[in-house]
Amino acid sequence: MPGGRLTQQERQQIALGLADGLAYAEIARRLDRPTSTITREVMRNGGPTAYRADLAHRATERRAHRRRQIVPRDPNTPPQPHGRDAEAVREYEETFTTLLMQQGLPKMMARALTCLFVTDAGSLTASELVERLQVSPASVSKAIAFLESQGLIRRERDERRRERYLVDDGVWYQSMVAAARANAQLAQTARQGVGVLGPGTPAAARLENIARFMDFVGESIARAAEQAREILYAKPETTAGGTADASSDAGSTSA
Repeated sequence: MPGGRLTQQERQQIALGLADGLAYAEIARRLDRPTSTITREVMRNGGPTAYRADLAHRATERRAHRRRQIVPRDPNTPPQPHGRDAEAVREYEETFTTLLMQQGLPKMMARALTCLFVTDAGSLTASELVERLQVSPASVSKAIAFLESQGLIRRERDERRRERYLVDDGVWYQSMVAAARANAQLAQTARQGVGVLGPGTPAAARLENIARFMDFVGESIARAAEQAREILYAKPETTAGGTADASSDAGSTSA
């Protein structure tokens, strides 16, 4: 598997693959690249409908040029907490942001949510988000309003009366419950079609199978979400060496 940055020719192949309606995995297979590389390349350069090979290549060159200008780093810049690799953290944030965008979040909202997820405190003020994301206060305000309307974050005031935005760990449970309800609704609608199309007909049999499948999947999701709910609130234990270890929590929950 080749390493290094994508070449201009590879980007042209990506553009052709998108135009032909190929999935990211298929494009990656043809280029002998990881699927995550293709996904990240497309999502950071306009998405599947707006991707252009020439613009993507120039954008990558500009980013590389900016990084060269930044190095060496300002010695006064505070180090990453817990000895983290700053470049690895940035790369991970891009990966997580891309995943959220694939699941339907607009780019700025995905960036803001990722920023909150990877912050140890799980909360930031508007000014801190502006500084971390290097965007305008208006962009942060719009992103926060959207995320809050979707129940993905909540706000509270700290001891200095500043408004802080927090990721709500329970949102993953609520998301699974909503998915279970959507599956149940699909199953119900499919069964309505059985009566309309006539029991015993091929179309009705197909819809009945869909309904049974969605019933099973929905019930399984709801049951698993309820059983695993407490995992979302488990706190990592500190080992003798001072590092966090959540394995004991996970083990006790699964038992």
